[in-house]
Amino acid sequence: MEILSRDVREATRTKFEAELAGCVHLVFFVHEPRRLTLPGGPTDGDCTYGRETRALLEAVAALSSKINLTEYDFKSEKERAAEFRIDKVPAIVVQGEWDAGIRFYGIPSGYEYQSLIGAIIDVSRGTTALAETTKEVLKSVDRPLHLQVFVTPTCAQCSRAVRLAHQFALESPFITADCLESTEFPRIANRFHVRGVPKIIVNDTLSFEGAVPEAVFLENVLKALAPNKR
Repeated sequence: MEILSRDVREATRTKFEAELAGCVHLVFFVHEPRRLTLPGGPTDGDCTYGRETRALLEAVAALSSKINLTEYDFKSEKERAAEFRIDKVPAIVVQGEWDAGIRFYGIPSGYEYQSLIGAIIDVSRGTTALAETTKEVLKSVDRPLHLQVFVTPTCAQCSRAVRLAHQFALESPFITADCLESTEFPRIANRFHVRGVPKIIVNDTLSFEGAVPEAVFLENVLKALAPNKR
């Protein structure tokens, strides 16, 4: 059974033909342990959906000659993982002419498939559809901001938060943004007390929830730069 339906494949192909500009490099890190996941569900590091994630990326890459896919083993190719600052798998780097810090951890399935396609198109163009006022504010960011957006594949609102985080990363060299599928990384989700999604963590210290408007998302992210942040 193919991981993408015929309708989804054709819709994605048409979108790529209309909207892709430059080439995009998908860098995939995976590790498939020989043991099966123990009863009770996955634990961080199991790479439970590594094969499915690979199949999804191969299907997407096959839809355009402008998309190429490279795979590395997380355990045996540690230098490559360190180069891309990958610390868990499955992981996807969406890279264009430069690495803008856009990452997916866990399989981008369900509603997050659109987040992946959106990131590929944005990276191919090297710019985003963010408001000009937002872009101007992001130019003033001069310290690292790490955004982690916790999602689930069935969350219809999560993709909006992921898209904003990834677009912020593309517009600012100081911002990196991760989409994390919370059920694949339960210990990390528990560490940040993820009880609902989308939940956004900024620099491991600040958090907010919900698919908020762009201006509100920006306001919350910038709180991490405030001298007396809480």
